[in-house]
Amino acid sequence: MRIQHKNLTIRQAEVTDAKQLAAWWNDGAVMAHAGFPNGLGTTEEEVVKGLRNGLLVVEESDRLIGECNYHNASDGVAEIGIKICETDCQNRGVGRKVLSMLISWLFRNGYAKIILDTNLTNTRAQHVYESLGFRKVRTNIDSWKDQFGRLQSSVDYALVEQDFVSYE
Repeated sequence: MRIQHKNLTIRQAEVTDAKQLAAWWNDGAVMAHAGFPNGLGTTEEEVVKGLRNGLLVVEESDRLIGECNYHNASDGVAEIGIKICETDCQNRGVGRKVLSMLISWLFRNGYAKIILDTNLTNTRAQHVYESLGFRKVRTNIDSWKDQFGRLQSSVDYALVEQDFVSYE
């Protein structure tokens, strides 16, 4: 898979991306929202082994800036995730554009609904999702624990094509 729009590219992660992916996954600041404030403690070799699972990377002007993924959750439903990992690329609309690119591609390729979830404290992500047309389906209070054993809450979202507002 390769999706391009202007200076943004979403593509399959490759072996040459493993070093950067491991660095992000081991960075607690990048991984805290996913429940890993100490990072994952993974190696480049472990990342390489996991590349078969359809991981995508995000580039801006040929620089790796984040990652995203999708998988078939059920018939016609794709579950997605995204992380803009480079802090200088956050809070300037890149995530919204990348999501628009991925979601447009998924709708063009037979998916009727897109689902995702995020930490309840990640209000920035919630704002972005809602601006794209996602609707809150459910709030899950104290439904999981992070690395420190602290209870965390999440919000589930769903998007159908007629509600989608693209920022491509």
